Amino acid sequence: MGSLQIHTTNDPAYMENGLTIHVTDGGPCWIIDPGLPPQAEQIVSYAREHSLAPAAILLTHAHADHIAGIDEVREQLGMMPVYLAKEEWAALTDPMENLSGMMQSNGFVTNVTDPLDLRPGDTLELDGTSWSVRDTSGHSPGGRTLYCEKLGIAIVGDALFAGSIGRVDFHHSSGSQLMRNIHEQLMTLPDETRVLSGHGPETTIGHERTTNPFILHGL
Repeated sequence: MGSLQIHTTNDPAYMENGLTIHVTDGGPCWIIDPGLPPQAEQIVSYAREHSLAPAAILLTHAHADHIAGIDEVREQLGMMPVYLAKEEWAALTDPMENLSGMMQSNGFVTNVTDPLDLRPGDTLELDGTSWSVRDTSGHSPGGRTLYCEKLGIAIVGDALFAGSIGRVDFHHSSGSQLMRNIHEQLMTLPDETRVLSGHGPETTIGHERTTNPFILHGL
C-alpha cells in the first residue's frame, strides 16, 4: 500500500477544507466535504488529472460550507453515493438546517435524495485502507470523524481545530456533547495521530492534548 495522497481545496469565504484522498493515481478516491466555489471545480480537475475513480462523497457534517459542492461534483464525475450521519439528512434539503438560510435570503439545498448513513462503529474501505466511523457530534447533531489506525489519520470535520473546537452556538449544537465526544473519541487516539480539520491547518492529537485551551480547561 502506498502512502495516502491528500488534496485540499478551500473557498475564499470560510476557508473550509474540502479533501480528495486516494492511495494511487488511477485508483478509487473519496471526496470529503466538497464546499463552496471554487472547490468543486478544483476537485473535478484534480480527479481527472490523476485519473481517479470517485467511490463516494463522505460528509463529516452537513453545514452549508461542507456540502455546497456536492451537486457539481456529482454532475461532473458521476452519481457516486453520499454518506452522511442520518441525524443530518434533513440538512441536505433544508436551508435552515444546513445554515445557508442564515447566510443568504434563500439559502440552498442539494439534489441528494438517497444518502447513506454513517453510523458510529461502521468501517469503510478505500483501496486497502480501513477507516472507522467515530461519533464527534456536538458542533452539529451528526458530526462524524473518519479514523484510519494504520495510517494514523483522523478526519474530524469541525469537531476539533488547531487550538480550538467547533462552534456550539447553533440551534442544533451541544457544547457538553462535543466536549464529551472530543475526550472519548479523539483524545483516546495516539498522540502522533494526524488531525485533518474542516478549517485551518493540520495538527496532531498530542499537540492538542497539551496546548488546546478547550481540552485543558473546557468551555
